[in-house]
Amino acid sequence: MFSGRKAAGRGDRGPLLYYRYIMIDKQHIAQILDSYLEAHPGLFLVDLSVGASGKIVVSVDTPEGVTIDECVALSRFIEQSLDRETEDFELEVSSPGLTEPFKVEAQYHKHLGQQITLVLVSGTKLAGALVSVLPGEGIMLEYKQKVKEAGMKKAVVQSVQQKILFNEIKTTKVLITF
Repeated sequence: MFSGRKAAGRGDRGPLLYYRYIMIDKQHIAQILDSYLEAHPGLFLVDLSVGASGKIVVSVDTPEGVTIDECVALSRFIEQSLDRETEDFELEVSSPGLTEPFKVEAQYHKHLGQQITLVLVSGTKLAGALVSVLPGEGIMLEYKQKVKEAGMKKAVVQSVQQKILFNEIKTTKVLITF
């Protein structure tokens, strides 16, 4: 509680300054994004976060890869949809990095046929080719596995296709090879 003394250097303003800024609502930003994405087929939302400090981070992509111009256009659309007089925010619009884990199913579709690495919820690590995406269900992964058949002295390397459900996947990343 204020003791009644004036704070040094504050004159008659009192001990606290009140800001009239409104917290940015994630749902409101999501609605703005939805309206933009509807008008731009192919562009999909990968991630949206809104921090307590008003930092808005939007990650978008397309099957062909998002361009800087597409990020700039989306950034301008969001800024025009918000009022800087009442909402204090910092805005960052980008594409997901190549080393970032997948967050939405559309990223699996984008990387069909490519080599990926998976960490399953069980802790198992797998690397192989993303053969297909089973919408809303999971993926088919083809990878090499050593198999020792009965009566054989050495293990044989075979290609194996395995269905992996989305709820079994902890993280998925593109396998980068040089």
